[in-house]
Amino acid sequence: MTTDNLNPHLTDGFHLVIDALKANDLNTIFGLVGIPITDLCRLAQAEGMHFIGFRHEQNAGNAAAISGYMTQKPGICLTVSAPGFLNGLTALANATVNCFPMILISGSSEREIVDLQQGDYEEMDQLNAAKPYCKAAYRINKAEDIGIGIARAIRAAVSGRPGGVYLDLPAQLLSQTITAEHGKKSIVRVVDPVPRQIPAQDAVKRAMDILKGAKRPLILLGKGAAYAQADADIRALVEQSGIPYLPMSMAKGLLPDNHPQSASAARSYVLAEADVVLLIGARLNWLLAHGKGKTWGKEPKRFIQIDISPTEVDSNVAIEAPVIGDIGSCVNALLADIASLPKPSAEWIGAIAERKEKNMKKMGLTLDEAPSPMHFHSALRVIRDVIKKNPDVNLVNEGANTLDYCRAIVDMYKPRKRFDSGTWGIMGIGMGYAIGAAVTSGLPVVAVEGDSAFGFSGMEVETICRYKLPITVVVFNNNGVYRGTDVNPTGHHHAAPTVFVKNARYDKMIEAFGGKGYHVTSTDQLEAALTEAIAAGKPALINAVIDETAGTESGRLTNLNPAAGATKKA
Repeated sequence: MTTDNLNPHLTDGFHLVIDALKANDLNTIFGLVGIPITDLCRLAQAEGMHFIGFRHEQNAGNAAAISGYMTQKPGICLTVSAPGFLNGLTALANATVNCFPMILISGSSEREIVDLQQGDYEEMDQLNAAKPYCKAAYRINKAEDIGIGIARAIRAAVSGRPGGVYLDLPAQLLSQTITAEHGKKSIVRVVDPVPRQIPAQDAVKRAMDILKGAKRPLILLGKGAAYAQADADIRALVEQSGIPYLPMSMAKGLLPDNHPQSASAARSYVLAEADVVLLIGARLNWLLAHGKGKTWGKEPKRFIQIDISPTEVDSNVAIEAPVIGDIGSCVNALLADIASLPKPSAEWIGAIAERKEKNMKKMGLTLDEAPSPMHFHSALRVIRDVIKKNPDVNLVNEGANTLDYCRAIVDMYKPRKRFDSGTWGIMGIGMGYAIGAAVTSGLPVVAVEGDSAFGFSGMEVETICRYKLPITVVVFNNNGVYRGTDVNPTGHHHAAPTVFVKNARYDKMIEAFGGKGYHVTSTDQLEAALTEAIAAGKPALINAVIDETAGTESGRLTNLNPAAGATKKA
């Protein structure tokens, strides 16, 4: 039975999936069509939903994940079975690690065939494959359970610590029929999926007592603080306390990066010298050297941690004052007693200001250079200046050196405007995040990509052009991974492992699909191209030629690469 000739007194799995999503205001699906979900995508579009079709499921999943981060509602990714599901699973795992709410929905083979391993088309036990990489995984076998199944997936994705959820839809489920009346009654609209979790009063008092005794306090904002959308209260806590703050990369813009209390330009100093650190939506993982070692100085720290998950506390170092609850409620509770908090000493504030000025002056000399071909700093100075003039632009950023330098150089002025490789540190998020951000916000996106990182998702420039999205991709092209200067030591004509085709013209890719391509070799050309592309609001790609000798092995993560600096075998 097809959806075209369905008895008006009946409904089927196709319609029930769409009805359940729409009932919960989930009106956009990112995915890639194929057996057995092609008709589901067609019907979703016919029913008024937005279907954004990709060239690879991983990129569709990344788009869904970043949409979830921006909206606090789970982004929906729809894939075919087996290989398509596995492609989406990478994005699902990344969403879970980064705490982005997302639901991966995949068609699958029937249980009776999978369990007996009878060799069905794209046969795979997808439910069990997904379980280790997401918050929850469910299979729906009966049409009357579709409403409750999707409701469970939504609640699991957004409640507590957000993350990825897998929903398995066997092919036979979609064609199952029940009465339309029964189907209507089976749809569930989720009520209060993210209930407030109020922190304990004694926990709040403990935290405030520690802050009151601090001589060199520091507030550290993670992307969880940005996700919480408690922007006004967080800003009030920072400004009324007078405590300097340090934003992690995706928390940039929660307060403007040019805010006088920002300690970003003195990052190493404040991490090493602070005696009390208040973590708001940030985890002491590898991005913060696990809270220990030389990064954190010689003196032991006293940590206060605001987190929705009590199991995150003491994950690397002892947390003296855990404050467990949703970030908005926890920050609001601290604000209630903020008047009793003494302001940080002039000595601490002055020492930070001194180091900020020194570091910014030193960085400024490099940023003001204008070599041709450009180096990372000179190109990023242009992007910094253009973003400052266009603060509503969403910035997507990935690469090694491209990511590292961009985080430090390009300022953000509004929250939830910067999207990068995040907690997992993976490459390949670029075009998926860019498309997700453009579709979700309706605002322009600038994706600053290393040439290696761009390669993971570059074919999605066709998707950008197909949907006429206001995305400008800037590819920092230095002919290779990290640098384009390596040479095959054997003298063989095969390129060295890190080297790409020299002088590649990535701008020609987007021109093939009707977008606007730019090829630039100087800062003046880059500024003109980027300004024009943002103003046009149409698909564009700028091939920005970077000196192939610029960059360092593994970016700032050389210490994680055991081969970096390896000596030649004797």
